[in-house]
Amino acid sequence: MGARTNLEGIPAPFSRAVDEVKRAVARPELEIGEMPPPQRIAPWAYAMTADVVVSGAELGTGRFIVLHDPAGNEAWNGTFRCVTFARAEIEHEMATDPLITEVGWSWLTDALDDAGATYRSEAGSITVVRSESFGTMVDDEATAQIEVRASWTPDGSLESHAGAWMELLGKLAGLPPLAPGVVPLTRRRAGR
Repeated sequence: MGARTNLEGIPAPFSRAVDEVKRAVARPELEIGEMPPPQRIAPWAYAMTADVVVSGAELGTGRFIVLHDPAGNEAWNGTFRCVTFARAEIEHEMATDPLITEVGWSWLTDALDDAGATYRSEAGSITVVRSESFGTMVDDEATAQIEVRASWTPDGSLESHAGAWMELLGKLAGLPPLAPGVVPLTRRRAGR
C-alpha cells in the first residue's frame, strides 16, 4: 500500500486518504488500476493509473499519486501532496497554438475547481510534442501529444482531488463533459 509494508504502522490520516481516493467515481471511459507507488519520495505513498479507452482505442493515460509525510514537508507546505501525470493525443493543429500550454494548465485548475477540491502550492509543467515524418516515412501521419505533470498540496477530502484528475484525463482526451448530476454507471478496474 505504501513505501512501508508493515500494515499495523499505517498512519490513520494516510489510510483515510487512500480510502477517499478509492471512492472517487470514474467516467465509464476510464479503466482504473493500481500501481506500485514511488518508494523514496515520502514515507507513505499510494498510486493509481487510468487509461481513457473509447471503442477499444486508448485516447489517453495517466497516474495519480498521493504522498504522505506525517512530519510534514516544507516544500509541500503540508503533510500530503498529490502528484499527477496525464497524457493524450491531440489534433496536430492544436499543438501549434501558442496558448495550448496555458489552456492545458487551465484544464487542470478548472478540473480541481469544478470538483470543489481546495489546494495550494501548485506546481507543474505542460509539454506539447509534435511529430512529423520525412524520407521513407513521409506517408506516416503527423501526431501530437499534450502532457501534464503537476503537483499540489490538497486540503480536505482527497476524493475530489482524484475525481478532478479523472476529469482532467477526459478533457485531455477530448471527451465531452458529463452533464451535471449524471453519475457513470460502471467503473472498470484494470490490473497493472
